[in-house]
Amino acid sequence: MTSFPGVGDAMPNIALETTDGGQVRVSDFKGRKLVLFFYPKDSTPGCTTENIDFSALAGAFEAANTALLGISKDSAKKHLNFIAKNDLKAPLATDAEEGGLSDALGIWTEKQNYGRTYMGMVRTTYLVDAEGKIAQVWNKVKVKDHAAQVLEAAKAL
Repeated sequence: MTSFPGVGDAMPNIALETTDGGQVRVSDFKGRKLVLFFYPKDSTPGCTTENIDFSALAGAFEAANTALLGISKDSAKKHLNFIAKNDLKAPLATDAEEGGLSDALGIWTEKQNYGRTYMGMVRTTYLVDAEGKIAQVWNKVKVKDHAAQVLEAAKAL
């Protein structure tokens, strides 16, 4: 059985594609706390709510010296449309490459729905400390009140 990074481990420093065509890595945030929230798909009800909730608290995260980064497998173009449609404040990144960050964390995995098996993102949030180590993990996230819970943990870190 493969062992994936957890609390106390360094967050893998794998590049993600940004909406402007550039790249972002965990190391780009050294000296600041970072919330990485992985979600299944742009413009679906739960994912839209989660992104809006994090965006609503973006100023409070900033005040807590904590950067936000939402991540899914959607393309940068889809992310831009999603951001514009919902006036999102939290930046989004694409983890579409095989062997990417979600693979390294073990959250891009086989799922089942209505008897159909497919690969999908497990809604998971990581709080990374200023040194790039995983401070807290929320697995199989329920969206309601989640962003506020993460903000409280970030303030306490």
